[in-house]
Amino acid sequence: MAKLVGSLTGLVQNTLKSAAPQLKIIQRYAMVELTPPSPKDIPAIRSGISKLMHSAKTGSYKNLTVKEAWLNTLVAVEVYCWFFIGECIGKRHIVGYDV
Repeated sequence: MAKLVGSLTGLVQNTLKSAAPQLKIIQRYAMVELTPPSPKDIPAIRSGISKLMHSAKTGSYKNLTVKEAWLNTLVAVEVYCWFFIGECIGKRHIVGYDV
């Protein structure tokens, strides 16, 4: 039993040592991407929304490259999925609300 615990401890230590660089990268991106918007971000958000509205009115969205259109579609799907995940978390159930 002691041999099993010793080998398991060594395995966990080696895994943590080899995963440390990737975990640091994940932590660096998480610190940037998972923070809520600050008040200094509000003007950029407003200008982005106004550009989106202007593009919808003038039809300039038709001039996007396939790569840009695909990226916009993926962002829209991500926002859509996060909305429904938030709803499931909020109602604490997958189907229906507990009234």
